[in-house]
Amino acid sequence: MAGVIPTIDLRIWTEGDAMRRAVLARTVDQALQSAGFLLVTGHGVDPALRAGIRSAAREFFLLPAEVKQRYAARVGGRGWLGPGTEANGYAEGTETPPDLKESLTFATAEPFEDPVVNAEWYAPNVWPAEVPALRGLCEEYLGRMVALEKELLALLACALGLGADFFTRHMDHPTYGFNINWYPGTEVVGAPRPGQFRIGPHTDFGTVTILDRQAGKGGLQVYTDADGWQDAPYDPAAFTVNIGDLLARWTGDRWRSGRHRVLPPPVDAPAEELISLVYFGECTPGTLVESLPAPVGRVAYPPVDSHVYLREKLDSITVE
Repeated sequence: MAGVIPTIDLRIWTEGDAMRRAVLARTVDQALQSAGFLLVTGHGVDPALRAGIRSAAREFFLLPAEVKQRYAARVGGRGWLGPGTEANGYAEGTETPPDLKESLTFATAEPFEDPVVNAEWYAPNVWPAEVPALRGLCEEYLGRMVALEKELLALLACALGLGADFFTRHMDHPTYGFNINWYPGTEVVGAPRPGQFRIGPHTDFGTVTILDRQAGKGGLQVYTDADGWQDAPYDPAAFTVNIGDLLARWTGDRWRSGRHRVLPPPVDAPAEELISLVYFGECTPGTLVESLPAPVGRVAYPPVDSHVYLREKLDSITVE
């Protein structure tokens, strides 16, 4: 799997000469055609910032359920997604029990000018009063993620032989999402039911996902046609980056939307606890996503409004 999901050093893109940048772009193109995943180092995001978010978020997740309930939100909203709220496998038509996780979820802090867009896609972020440190840490982190996403999208555009702004010009005011996912052990979630995962098998919905994760036996697995489900390679210094549905459609399925899942707490380590920081890149509302023609694209999808697509997917994983 390490050969299918390479590690790329982003400093080659930002600081390297033309030849090294061209080699990097080819590596990216090949990897995204197979698994749809990359490991990315050289991003400059301080590991202490990521550790600080985990520590503060864990304080919240360990609060009594009645306290957390004050911050309860629906899928796609801002706040706490409690146990039993999501079943991500439904996004691809796989019937699974609810995912074994809790999440804190945030999004853009800037409202939109269009009141219709605001009504559906904007609400103020909800910051738990019990953990005051969380807000500053997350706002700093999200600033870094927005910048990193644009750098990655410029690299991806060049990997397709397009202008560096081909994707980023559609990101002037995106609705990006940010989830802090808590995967506790069985003493919290109970024994997994048949077919139950920390996150069920699915693809992400947007452009690129930037994941900061922890190694674990009940961790991330990636699916490829050649190898089926395999543990994703791990590097504590790297972000795990994958392509979402909208970017796959944009490339006419030249690049695949990376199918993945998070395993349930393992039988031989039932108390294992993991926390993931997940940034979901999205477009500015109203962006029309049209498949690139051949020779770049492989499949011609009908044009789709980015946020009509996102809403349908978010609704599909919501457990009523």
